[in-house]
Amino acid sequence: MAQATAQPKNFGFGEDERALKDIAKKFFQDNLPTNQLHSLVAADSSAMRGGQCCWDLGLWQQVVDLGWLMAAVPERAGGLGMSAVAVAGLVEEVGQAAFPCPLISTLNTTYILKACNTQPADQALGYIVQGKSFSYASCNRHGSWGHNESDLVVENGVINGSVYFVQDAQKVNCFLVNAKTDGKVVLYVIDANAQGLSINPDSIVDLTRDQATLVFNNVAVEASQLVASAAESLNALATATAAWLVLLSADMCGAAEWQLQTTAEYARTRQQFDRTIGFFQAVKHPLVEFMVEIDQARSLLYNAACAIDHEPDMAEQYARMAKAVANDAVGFGSRKSVQLHGGIGFTWECYVHLYLKRQLHSQALLGDATYQREKLAELVLSS
Repeated sequence: MAQATAQPKNFGFGEDERALKDIAKKFFQDNLPTNQLHSLVAADSSAMRGGQCCWDLGLWQQVVDLGWLMAAVPERAGGLGMSAVAVAGLVEEVGQAAFPCPLISTLNTTYILKACNTQPADQALGYIVQGKSFSYASCNRHGSWGHNESDLVVENGVINGSVYFVQDAQKVNCFLVNAKTDGKVVLYVIDANAQGLSINPDSIVDLTRDQATLVFNNVAVEASQLVASAAESLNALATATAAWLVLLSADMCGAAEWQLQTTAEYARTRQQFDRTIGFFQAVKHPLVEFMVEIDQARSLLYNAACAIDHEPDMAEQYARMAKAVANDAVGFGSRKSVQLHGGIGFTWECYVHLYLKRQLHSQALLGDATYQREKLAELVLSS
């Protein structure tokens, strides 16, 4: 069990963390303005567009070259070893840009591999340092994210079965899969081009992400691909849960900040009844309420991120609080962002729909606010 220490001032968000966040903000402002994002992911407005994967591979390579892919990789494996607070700040900027990329999926996998603390896991972390992207694949046919409920089975050196709701499946180089052998969960690294592996894209509401079902048909695995034993795997997954929730909450808060600032700017410029619509209380009050809700969610997410490094025993509780409140904030703010844009807010040409759809997808990922509060209650009552 990790040693708990007192949380530092301002959640440990210091000059280095601020510098990384500012660099990321400037990078996305320069390389992915919202009109360019819209052209990239929303060029096809057909209702039957299917599970398209729209992203800029050249821009992604720039992100890899900046070293962000290995931000959470510990120094022992050749990474930058950044704090969870610094990584959360980076992901907040990814969310504000709604950047289509496998960065968050790779960071999620990094936290699992780091928690395994085995030589094969460190070798997989080395792949991330080299620039390979990962996605964690676990969800079963019932939609459960439970660590011990995988539909994948390893028998006689091959994996069979399906895993659902895999994020960024069409973008990543490798998968970290949760599979059962002799009824016990273990973790394997699988190449995205492995023979017998099919990637079946899902049609999802979010235009900035892709999701798929992975079908394993006698996919051969070797002992070298096993990154952790059953006990090590379950412990690593339990440890990494807080980080997944924190990173998703950070993405949601970043996207919410874009929604707030864009809607406030529209309210400052849109004229109606001989004055800007921001003059009216019916517009002012929802914007202020949204701002307060974002600040609440952001405070909780950085508290949870800080706990990952300083209060690991409390990290999951704090992270579930953060995800629940982030869900509440973006549920309210996304509706208001569209509503306060008026009629144009319902059009394909207005950019707010990109963020509404990203937030809808994020709200469902890893469980909605009700689910998070139920899990939080279980944790509190069992402690």
